[in-house]
Amino acid sequence: MSHHDMTTAPSLWRQAVSATLHCLTGCAIGEVLGMVIGTALGWGNLATVVLSIALAFAFGYSLAMRPVLRAGLALPAALAVAFASDTVSISVMELVDNAFVVAIPGAMDAGLASGLFWGTLVASLAIAFVLTVPVNRWLIARGRGHAVMHQYHH
Repeated sequence: MSHHDMTTAPSLWRQAVSATLHCLTGCAIGEVLGMVIGTALGWGNLATVVLSIALAFAFGYSLAMRPVLRAGLALPAALAVAFASDTVSISVMELVDNAFVVAIPGAMDAGLASGLFWGTLVASLAIAFVLTVPVNRWLIARGRGHAVMHQYHH
């Protein structure tokens, strides 16, 4: 392994962790809000999960767009960068965390005052994070995913 490989591998993992944490923030805000709203309104599991996923994408893209807009890109261009950088990451995270929440018996129906509800939600996001980091590393190594955004960071 050359010296170059030794320096890029940890850096790629660092970038992947950073990109995934970035994505997790937006996903977690949307996910928790969706679960809270759906549960509070007494919606069924499917409607609650759909709302959570929609909000996770909305917050995920919003957070991705902030630095790009600050760098001076127009809104349509910033949206395109956010879609390019975060779609796969958010999709993987949402698939994993919602599958986990739905798979745990009674978690969706436990209610907002329940430790089972919150414990499952936190565990689902942690598992999704761990499974999304290698996906982001793979994308960044190929100049995709969050690598698309790095040209706009100062």
